[in-house]
Amino acid sequence: MTRPLQLAACLLAAFGFAAAAQQAPAQQPPAQEPEPAPATVEPAGAGSVDNGRMLTYTCQGCHGIPNYKNAYPNYRVPKIGGQSQEYLVNALNEYKRGTRLHPTMEAQAQSFSDQDIADIAAFLSSLNQ
Repeated sequence: MTRPLQLAACLLAAFGFAAAAQQAPAQQPPAQEPEPAPATVEPAGAGSVDNGRMLTYTCQGCHGIPNYKNAYPNYRVPKIGGQSQEYLVNALNEYKRGTRLHPTMEAQAQSFSDQDIADIAAFLSSLNQ
């Protein structure tokens, strides 16, 4: 599902939920405390190479240029095509959690769902570079 469709689905779900809540009977059971989130992230489903190709389109701007050095912090940007799926999933999750630091990559990774990360890793690992 593309980002606009994901956003539309979230909005529809939110508005549909709100409408259902307004029609709910006045007597509702007391709310239960939510269970704590697991310490580890459950693996996403198998990655889609086609969806990963679409999601990584803008990644080429830095990671697809030979010998590219970014302005801040100043170092050579690695080419990630052909990297192992496990490495890519771990790296993106670390950027998403903020345990691996790089301002641009943290911002990018925080916008990805677990399935997006699986798709990105599936596509990038399929490249021969």
